[in-house]
Amino acid sequence: MPKVSEDHLAARRSQILDGARRCFAEFGYEGATVRRLEEAIGLSRGAIFHHFRDKDALFLALAQEDTERMADIAATQGLVQVMREMLADPAQYNWLGTRLEIARRLRTDPEFAAGWTQRSAELTAATLARLERRKAAGALRDDVPTDVLLGYLDLVLDGLIARIASGHTNDNLTAVLDLVEASVRRKS
Repeated sequence: MPKVSEDHLAARRSQILDGARRCFAEFGYEGATVRRLEEAIGLSRGAIFHHFRDKDALFLALAQEDTERMADIAATQGLVQVMREMLADPAQYNWLGTRLEIARRLRTDPEFAAGWTQRSAELTAATLARLERRKAAGALRDDVPTDVLLGYLDLVLDGLIARIASGHTNDNLTAVLDLVEASVRRKS
């Protein structure tokens, strides 16, 4: 039997995640049946579940990949930049539905919540580290604890995601993000 290259395996995994992202975004976790996943991905269930143990493992891998992408941007450009990019091109962020599904499962699935807390730590750590660096450089307000600034930005992010997911992208949201950014900056 011929050995499959690592590049081929990586490409197949990427194909599966991309199709699953679309399927979960359109139908939610419960509605993304194995049949719908097969149709969205273009592969058989055997091919899909050769790479992922089950639907839950597929969803978690997808959510982890999306969180890592957000963490990369947050670490170098800040969480507000993540929000600006979402707003500028919502179609590029078809994982917004995945993020909403994560929020639902955090509320309804204690086992998922326990596992997700560990997985989401990367985004939190990246954002917190950037806030600390910006605060040390004198760019952020110093009258508010860094963890409170993080909570504030997370709350705004969740609200923005809900807005975009519901189709409201032209409601002066750029101006709102300008206001958010100004509210965390140090006053001269």
